[in-house]
Amino acid sequence: MNENFARIASEGRVRDDLDILATAALVQALHAASADVQTAVAHALPALANAVDRIAERLRAGGHLHYFGAGTSGRLGVLDASEIPPTFGVDSSLVQGHMAGGTAALTHAVEDVEDSAELGCAAVRNAGIETHDVAVAISASGRTPFALGVLHEARARRAFTIALVCNTDSPMEAAADCALVAPTGPEILSGSTRLKAGSAQKQLLNMLSTAVMVRLGHTHAGLMVGVQATNEKLRARALRVLIEITGAETHAASAALATADFEVRTAAVMLLRNLDATTARSRLTTAGGSLRTALAADRQR
Repeated sequence: MNENFARIASEGRVRDDLDILATAALVQALHAASADVQTAVAHALPALANAVDRIAERLRAGGHLHYFGAGTSGRLGVLDASEIPPTFGVDSSLVQGHMAGGTAALTHAVEDVEDSAELGCAAVRNAGIETHDVAVAISASGRTPFALGVLHEARARRAFTIALVCNTDSPMEAAADCALVAPTGPEILSGSTRLKAGSAQKQLLNMLSTAVMVRLGHTHAGLMVGVQATNEKLRARALRVLIEITGAETHAASAALATADFEVRTAAVMLLRNLDATTARSRLTTAGGSLRTALAADRQR
């Protein structure tokens, strides 16, 4: 196993002087190394586009998106999943993050759990993965046993499987229906894949979930119409978004938002189609939550 890992690009060594660099030179070297991330992410874009469309199909059919990973990879998946409800106004079950080692591993390293494929299989079973679901296994090396177990069990359940990895020609790439491969290469701190690999993984997860939410109609003209206005900052953002969409005066927009329980999409339909909140919500439900579709309904009659 150690010999195999030594041959993995992300485990390579590129410098031997970090500890003797002056601090200014050290931070410049760390910054320069991060330039590889954008090239690596670009390598995955064609596969990412395919993954987005496939995920959107599954979620429209009632499925859910699940992220699985160990260590940094798992934490990034949980982070992305946790940010979807407040950003897009969807139920927290739609996108879920699963961490090898459970909740405790989010803040404390539980490294040995990643070596068990059976724990990966169990995580899929415990998540209740079914045919319409999507399982994304995340691993910088592309050969983590936990992540491989996730892919094998999820495929056995006929879920759509995605491997997000940072090395080419990995076992996970071969085991998944779709592979997002961002070859970030050796880290400036040898083997510390929380650096370039972690940055690439976070970018791809952000792009993946955002693009899926756009495809599902949870945004409008580049605006966060699903934002959950749970504090003063977010209530102010919701008001700005509503005014931008409708052109309404501040007082009218504020009143509509309050009546709509601060649901931007509902308030927008109310203002632009002169409807009450209940009718506006019903129209949005018929439109699958898409504000653009809901607003176009009158023109199609």
